[in-house]
Amino acid sequence: MDLLKLNHVSKQFGNLSVIENLNFTVPEHSVFGFIGKNGAGKTTTMKMILGFLKPSCGNIYVCDEKVTYGDTKSNRHIGYLPDVPEYYGYMKPKEYLKLCGEITGLTSSQIQKRSAELLELVGLSDVNRRIHGFSRGMKQRLGIAQALLNEPELLICDEPTSALDPMGRKEILDILSLAKNKTTIVFSTHILSDVERICDSIGVLNNGRLVLQGSLSRLKNSYRQNSISIELAHKEDVPNFHEKLRKLPLVSNIELNENSLTIHFSDLESTNMKILELIYNEKIQIIKYEVLEPSLENMFLEVVK
Repeated sequence: MDLLKLNHVSKQFGNLSVIENLNFTVPEHSVFGFIGKNGAGKTTTMKMILGFLKPSCGNIYVCDEKVTYGDTKSNRHIGYLPDVPEYYGYMKPKEYLKLCGEITGLTSSQIQKRSAELLELVGLSDVNRRIHGFSRGMKQRLGIAQALLNEPELLICDEPTSALDPMGRKEILDILSLAKNKTTIVFSTHILSDVERICDSIGVLNNGRLVLQGSLSRLKNSYRQNSISIELAHKEDVPNFHEKLRKLPLVSNIELNENSLTIHFSDLESTNMKILELIYNEKIQIIKYEVLEPSLENMFLEVVK
């Protein structure tokens, strides 16, 4: 089942076209990475999904329910974490979650149970101080707890790690990795390493258009180039090894960099075995032998160049 569907969605502000003919779906219990440069239209899309902005044309469905601007009944299915969550700073975490639970109609026992579970999940169960003294990372973690309070079927995270340091980013990604077992996540970001860590599928937005979309593993497969990187222990072995490699039938190109070589070829399986045999027969000591995977960064740069 697809939790989220966008059909031919476009958005203009006056004469400025921000989103053009956007089509994608997000299956249940998956993590969808919505990627794009700053200003690509990611936040505009998130706001249309939430019913905060009206599409110029097209339809959006959450749990098969049409999203209607100004009539956000579909938001009962959604948890939302904005890039900069706002709080009543004088409150403590449990007080804030109690207020949010009351607004969404949860009973006192539900609020108490869910708050305890979620504060444990985000690592704030022992924190009993006012929110105004929280770090940015702590506020983001509390934001995830608030977004999950009503057990949403869809969790939308808009740039949740963009302003965090490496430790804060790791904490948020760890929490989202656990949360994806219970909900479907749309993860909007421009930080590609975060996407590679937790997302199942991606959509790349460029100038308002979706220029790349699909399963991350399938896309990497389609962009795969048969290449191996080898780092030798002794620099003096490089010329002889390089000469022997050039004579292998399927090798198309070799890049040299001091004591390392990157070999490009047309068939991975047979050439890989021949290279390993060559290393063994020539008694060449190696430090690293790596079959190169296409990176999301390379794919992103290729489609938005």
